[in-house]
Amino acid sequence: MISLAVVLALQSMTALVDDASDPIGELIARNAPEAREVAVPGPMGCRGRREEGALIICRFEPGTRLELGESVAIADSQGFAVLGIPRNAPEEMVFEISTADVANSINQIDESPTWFITQREYNLQHVDGVPQATVTPDPSTLPRRQREYAQKQDAFNSVWEGQGFLDGFISPAEGITTGVYGSARVYNNGHEGSPHWGLDWANEVGTPVHAPAGGLVTLAEPDMYYEGGLIFIDHGQGLVSAFLHLSGVEVSAGDVVEQGQLIGAMGAGGRATGSHLDWRVKLRNQFYVDPQSLLDLDLTDLR
Repeated sequence: MISLAVVLALQSMTALVDDASDPIGELIARNAPEAREVAVPGPMGCRGRREEGALIICRFEPGTRLELGESVAIADSQGFAVLGIPRNAPEEMVFEISTADVANSINQIDESPTWFITQREYNLQHVDGVPQATVTPDPSTLPRRQREYAQKQDAFNSVWEGQGFLDGFISPAEGITTGVYGSARVYNNGHEGSPHWGLDWANEVGTPVHAPAGGLVTLAEPDMYYEGGLIFIDHGQGLVSAFLHLSGVEVSAGDVVEQGQLIGAMGAGGRATGSHLDWRVKLRNQFYVDPQSLLDLDLTDLR
């Protein structure tokens, strides 16, 4: 039998999506007597925009398994789980739910919820004046770049047990927005790079950079080949913020920081044309989500 807590959660989640009638209302009614016996961790459901690049925070029974495409999470001891939608997601994604005491997934319910994903248009951005050594590196730099790549992969693989993501997120720095998530980039009038994965703010060298939410520092290096000064913070469940091009690093790997704490200073190191902060957010070392979606999240009614 389907766990009533999961059913109630689905009812709450459906209400967030649209005003259509609840297809499992009859099932809820049949199980109503059990409701008095089920311990629910609090308000349940998911928050976040259903569009490409979005971060999704959910709350269900502890131990619930949630699957949305390649994004899979297990609800923690308080029922919280972090999911994401990649940059090039399909127009429809099935949201699967299963619990420790129920083997069936939501796909086996007659009316399984399908998420309709808003598709985004990404601009092509030409970026000139980038140090050519960071666009077409000299072969002699390969050992350094390989070493730093391995270091970054280790840091991205962090899965901190804390819940810094429940703070909500604030902007890490002040400045003029010069780059957005998802845009394709052409460097130095010809070399096409990977999409831009972060939000860019331009300001003077030394502009303070603060933690957008609490978390565990998993990497803090003053001079990386592509990034200059670089800091990673795991906000919980492998939701890792990266802060690039820093001129100063004020934390060390292993530090636990609070929201708003000073972590570094803006700079122009690595692949940069001028002083700015590039803030990127990667989920469980699988794909990047749009930092703007973190700033837009309101988790008040889930906590």
